[in-house]
Order: sequence, then C-alpha cells, then structure tokens
Amino acid sequence: MSEHNEAPSLKDVLHGVADAFAGASTVACIIAGHRTGFYRAMAHGNPMTSSELASAAATNERMTREWLDQQAAAQLVIYDEPSDSYALPSTSAAVLADPDSPFWLAGGLVGIHALYLDLDKGIEVMKGDGALGWVDEDASRVEGTQAPVRLAYDHQLGQQWFPQRAQGVEDLETGIRVADMGCGTGYSTLTLARAFPNSTFIGFDLHQPSIEEARRNASEAGLSNVSFEVAAADAISGPFDLICFFDCLHDMGDPVGIASHAISQLSQGGSIVLVEPFAMQTRTENHYPRASLRYAMSLFCCVPCSLAQPGARGMGSQAGEAGMRAVFAEAGLDDFTRIAESPNHIVYEARPA
Repeated sequence: MSEHNEAPSLKDVLHGVADAFAGASTVACIIAGHRTGFYRAMAHGNPMTSSELASAAATNERMTREWLDQQAAAQLVIYDEPSDSYALPSTSAAVLADPDSPFWLAGGLVGIHALYLDLDKGIEVMKGDGALGWVDEDASRVEGTQAPVRLAYDHQLGQQWFPQRAQGVEDLETGIRVADMGCGTGYSTLTLARAFPNSTFIGFDLHQPSIEEARRNASEAGLSNVSFEVAAADAISGPFDLICFFDCLHDMGDPVGIASHAISQLSQGGSIVLVEPFAMQTRTENHYPRASLRYAMSLFCCVPCSLAQPGARGMGSQAGEAGMRAVFAEAGLDDFTRIAESPNHIVYEARPA
C-alpha cells in the first residue's frame, strides 16, 4: 500500500474496494449463518454434508450447499472433496459459533445489517440537520451494538478495568451505590450486580422498551441488588458513590451538561467511570482500516443520535481521549485519568477534587 500521506494507486483502490465488496457479501452470509443456526450446528467441528447440515438446521438443502460453498470460498469452513463434506474449524467456531467466546463477532455483524437497513434514513439526515434518534433506527441495531460490548463486559469489566480505579474494587466489594447511565437493556448493570452483590446498582435509560427488557433480564437472573428506571441522564437524583457511562456519553446531545450533572450527584469521595470506543489521539492517526468501521458506525448511529438531542454536540465515537477530556474540563473537572484500554475500548476515571 502507499504511504499514509500519499494518494493511493489505482491498483490499490481497485483491490481495496473489491476486497470491501467481497467482505460486505461475506458479512451477509455470516449473518445468515448466525440466524439460521448453521454455525451452532457445525460447532462440534466434525465434517457434515450439506444434507446433514440442512437437516440439523431445518433449512433448504440446495440453499445450504450454496452457503457452505460461499463460506469455503471465504476460508471460514474447510471443504473435503472426496467426502463432499464441510467442517467448521475451532478457530472459526470461536469467532462465529460461540457467543461466550471472547472472540465472538457474529452477533456484532448484525449491526452492519442495521446500518444498511437504516441507510436511506442516514442519507436523508445527511442532507438535512443530521438528526436521527435511537428510537427511529432499526431494531436490529440493539442486537448489533450489544453483542460486541457484551464480550468486553463479560471478560474485562470487573476483571481488568474496574481494578484499575483509584479505589480498585474494594468499595464495590464492601457495598456502595452505583448508577449506570444509558444502560440500554442492562447488560453492563447486571454484570456488575453479579460481580459485586454487596453493592446496589440502578440502571437509567431514556428508551422505555430497553428498560422494560432490562427489568425482565434482572428478574430472570434473580438479582435483588439491581433496579432500572426510565430517566434522562441529566435528571437522575443521587447521591451515588460511583456513576458509570458505558459506551454512551459520546451518543448524548449535551455531554458537558450531563457530566456536570453527574459530578453534582456524586457522594463525597465518589467518582465517574467512563468506557468509550477505542480511538487514537488525533483524526489523522485514526485514518487506518480498523477505524473505518468505527467511523462508519459513528456516521450512521452515534453522530445522528447526538444531533437529535438537546445540545447536539455530535461528538461521535472517535472523539478519543482529547474529546472526552475536553468534556470534563468544560464541566469543571480536571482530574481525568485514562486507567485502562483494550483493542476496542478506552476506560477513564474522573474524580472531583
């Protein structure tokens, strides 16, 4: 490929767009495999004929064979010609078949499906004021956004990120009052409630259907130290010992006002933990292939969601540390520390003096 600051060659552009073309079609086939149950049926790793897989997944055999050949062409399954059978290797199963795997991506790709379903709306708001609220987007957006962050919450939230707080997790183990802002269907809230049964957790979100689902999830989990309320982030009433924003502050229209309100609702010695999508320090540094996915999701989800709310700051998911630090500085809080990171997230802690 060409140097970062040079124009790409025609060959590079053709190959890049052709790869994107093939990749986009494979995403559609992966979503199909996820939703039909093909990957689950093949997760054992043993060879299966198209007829065997069609029988196991209750699908049309001819369509199943065509899907299998696409997956073989994409090098996701292995084809054995003498037996006319296909096998899902363990590496592919970890990414596509097992939702408990830390490498699972199939569920997150549903978010790409939602991007295309909302594409016409997105183009229309690009021609207008840019505003498109969360409730106006396709329902599959919820699944597509929850699946990848769920992996982080399962494998990193309590085990790796929270121990890096100034107080570690000692206060959570003893028992404190925690607010989870923009909690959605409550996965982050429930994850913490399980990990720290002596603490009390309240999840807040403006989206009534998400809160209703969160309440059902809590009931099914049998957790008594968690509850959920429909409320705007700038309307919660504390005091709270810890206020959390997981993958949501950049989506809000007035993050400065919301940060200011959160600070005012902290108890003495309390803090704010902020989990945000990974981003480099500058936009120039963010111009690399992996960030193109984050920018695309931000374009059609995060920015229009923010522009549809009072304040309309439109931060986007790639504001990075500089953008988030500026929000808290404007809110009157300069003690803002980057405490952890992963390939997909950066974790910050903000503490009043």
